[in-house]
Amino acid sequence: MRNLSLILVFLFSACAATDRSDSLSATSERLHGLFDAEWEQRVRDDPLHATAVGRPEGADRLPSVAPAALAQQVVRDEQMLAELRGLDRTELSEVDRISYEVFEHMLAGRIADHAFCAWQIPFNSDSGFHTNFAQLPREAPLSTVEDYENYTARLLAFPAYVDEQIANMRLGIERGMVQPRVVLLGYEATMEAHIVDDVQESVFHGPFRDFPAAVPVAQRERLLSEGEQAIRSGVVAGYRRLLAFFMEEYLPASRATVGCSELPDGLAYYQHLVRHFTTLDTSPSEVHQVGLAEVERIRAEMVAIIEKVGFEGDFAAFLEFLRSDPRFYVKTPEALLERASRICKRMDAALPSLFGRLPRQPYGVAPVPDHIAPKYTTGRYIPAAEGSTEPGYYWVNTYALDSRPLYVLAALSLHEAVPGHHLQHALAAEQHGVPEFRRFLYLPAFGEGWGLYSERLGLEVGLYDDPFDDFGRLTYEMWRACRLVVDTGLHVQGWSRQQAIDYMARRTALSLHEVTTEVDRYISWPGQALAYKIGELEIRSLRAWAEDELGAAFDLRAFHDALLENGSVPLSTLRRHIQAFVARTGGAR
Repeated sequence: MRNLSLILVFLFSACAATDRSDSLSATSERLHGLFDAEWEQRVRDDPLHATAVGRPEGADRLPSVAPAALAQQVVRDEQMLAELRGLDRTELSEVDRISYEVFEHMLAGRIADHAFCAWQIPFNSDSGFHTNFAQLPREAPLSTVEDYENYTARLLAFPAYVDEQIANMRLGIERGMVQPRVVLLGYEATMEAHIVDDVQESVFHGPFRDFPAAVPVAQRERLLSEGEQAIRSGVVAGYRRLLAFFMEEYLPASRATVGCSELPDGLAYYQHLVRHFTTLDTSPSEVHQVGLAEVERIRAEMVAIIEKVGFEGDFAAFLEFLRSDPRFYVKTPEALLERASRICKRMDAALPSLFGRLPRQPYGVAPVPDHIAPKYTTGRYIPAAEGSTEPGYYWVNTYALDSRPLYVLAALSLHEAVPGHHLQHALAAEQHGVPEFRRFLYLPAFGEGWGLYSERLGLEVGLYDDPFDDFGRLTYEMWRACRLVVDTGLHVQGWSRQQAIDYMARRTALSLHEVTTEVDRYISWPGQALAYKIGELEIRSLRAWAEDELGAAFDLRAFHDALLENGSVPLSTLRRHIQAFVARTGGAR
């Protein structure tokens, strides 16, 4: 009887475990069905996205941004979100739960963006759909005759794509959903650069100058002729149409105000943007207060360096000294690129001491393209398209060299290249066993928070051995702290553009040109600038907590690997993941 009881208990337990396993499997299967359906639909809807992730679909087309197409996409998003929220999260594995939370954040953000009609403003002060299109020559696959024919077809499709964007902007004009006039001064240069008389001067002509070996010689003359005609009748015509609309309709209709609060339903829109870009349930006033506190803390560290170098004068005088002394500036673009490259190679050598896992994909250092440089930020990372033969690129802005001080170059390089954006992007793309959307998703609170945290890692490998470089690092940290104050000030508290410029100019050693272009960026791209400091503070908090919890068992390399192993995730998801990492590590100890 005892043996029979044991057998019955065993069988009951096994059946219960099987039922539980079946339930877990069914929920996971439904979840991944949603992931796959969304991914495949997005590849079909957006051929440019398909190209960026290495898929061949729609290689000869551009996406439709017509209101009907966008409305259809958001209906699908709403249906997927409802189905997602109908799943029982307790029946998911930890990996699936992370994917669930990332997917939910992505869908909810897209739905809200559409509801607030963000699609009626398809550009900001330094970039937009038309500058992104100019990246096509480096992103499109160009290895075969068919690739070149597809590329030419896309060039020819550009005017229709421009017409749809113009129609959307006209809807925005009707309801006051437009950019402020002050950030658009000189913006026409981003269009004029592509209106060329000689097609060989166009950036879109590059692929026709050097055909790959797989393209037969007998086909090259035809492809060149068709490509040059497509540049004339597609690219140049499209940019000319966009420029005429911008100068004759958009610029005259742009608004005199600068705050997001002045847009239709602007305060609610900005609250959405704050939560979207920080991935936290926080308010503009809370963010503003965090910024003020960080500004005071960083200011004390900056003053300590001023005293260390023995400068005689106050804080304002020291900033003026940094902005005006020739020793901190180079004379040629090549010199700036060489200095940035040298910093990157020093950091490359230090990476094994900070990380257990490094990406395979390399990166290059290159100048910001001339056609966008005047109003572009000081530097940016440009990831490589999936499957392309291009590396990732750390772009350094070599325009107006007297506004590109060397003392911030180390911090900039660590942020944009390694261990910042390149390392994070490349590792995310190399994830295995996760849904495709997670390999290519970028959440600014995580990505920009990591970039800012990466600047600080230079301290741990001796990269800021010059006190002026260390002051430059603090200037960049102060810059991100000021963003919390300035962005919320502009968009909620009624700050003027000049008030924002003065606030940053008096607290950072950024050049006045950089300060101005950055403030224009915050005005034209509300909320995005909040991601950096909020994300960095969370990462630093998690590290301090993990060090305290683990003591001698804390391994910095393992901690960094754990931070990056899931790619971009909301900050609440990151915290839970690091808590689990610490629990596992502590248990092993």
